[in-house]
Amino acid sequence: MALLVTVELTVNTPKISSKNVSSLLGNIKNVEISSHVPLKYVGRWQIGGPADVVVEPLDARAVSEVLKCLGTEKVPFLVIGDGTNLLFDDAGFRGVVLRIGRRMSQIAINGTHVVAQAGIWTPVFARKVGCAGLTGAEHTVGIPGTLGGLVVMNGGSQRKGIGSNLVSATVVDIDGKVKMLDRNACEFSYRKSNLQRPDLVLLEASFEFATANKAEVRRRMIEIMVSRRKKFPLRLPNCGSVFLSDPKMYDVVGPPGKAIEDAGLRGRRIGGAQIAPGHGNFIVNLGGATSSDVLGLIDLIRRTIFERSGFLMDCEVRHVRPDGLLQPAHLSVQSGKWN
Repeated sequence: MALLVTVELTVNTPKISSKNVSSLLGNIKNVEISSHVPLKYVGRWQIGGPADVVVEPLDARAVSEVLKCLGTEKVPFLVIGDGTNLLFDDAGFRGVVLRIGRRMSQIAINGTHVVAQAGIWTPVFARKVGCAGLTGAEHTVGIPGTLGGLVVMNGGSQRKGIGSNLVSATVVDIDGKVKMLDRNACEFSYRKSNLQRPDLVLLEASFEFATANKAEVRRRMIEIMVSRRKKFPLRLPNCGSVFLSDPKMYDVVGPPGKAIEDAGLRGRRIGGAQIAPGHGNFIVNLGGATSSDVLGLIDLIRRTIFERSGFLMDCEVRHVRPDGLLQPAHLSVQSGKWN
């Protein structure tokens, strides 16, 4: 799961030089800046053109100061974690990518209470919680991406969401002010939360878990990992699940993967993108796939399933357009602004 927040831009946003950004952020400590970074090296799908600038703050204070600076100067930016559920456009991103990475991955466990920073790798988080004799995070052990993205998207597996165990979230707003939101303020629902607001960036989150037998927790996590290895394409670049599971659709035709498989679409490809032969709700990059290839498959899947069942499936994956607009990929398909 990718931690993601976007500030909407105009289509003709001018290109930003790394020199200008370096000067703008020059007085902020603990910030790494890179220019003209191919986004295929940033996202898990290995798709996407260049970003003008990538900035990685190394601590919470740096995040706050960078956001305040970019907001004050009205510099267009996009906040990400590991880029897991993002489809970067072939044309890249005309702005600053603000990445919450591994430098912000501390975790503290005190009894049943856990506090972790947004940049921690989700499987590491799950294993540490389990090794502490706590239960409730097992369903996240196989999910690639950062904890920040997991919380923002209320991610999980087995139809569970991490928001069920969250106590509070520490965020920073566009003015650089740090705030703490309790669980109610986060407004969690299935794969959604109030943390997806474009003016908030998650820094860390606190959780409450129940005690359990360590061996039993470990056994459940191993079972989950074994199941994922059998079903999911782990060797080819992908974003994880492409489509959201709709409870109404689930009751009629099953989860998205089954609906896609029943329609005979497994293995179909456009260009370098393919609907995974082993699981219909995954689209893999066979090599050289473009964002247009992926969006073309999404369009094919949605039209086919609608014709068969009357259900229009919505995407979990987000498309990042060159102008900075970040939206569920099916909205880009519907708008026609992708090919």
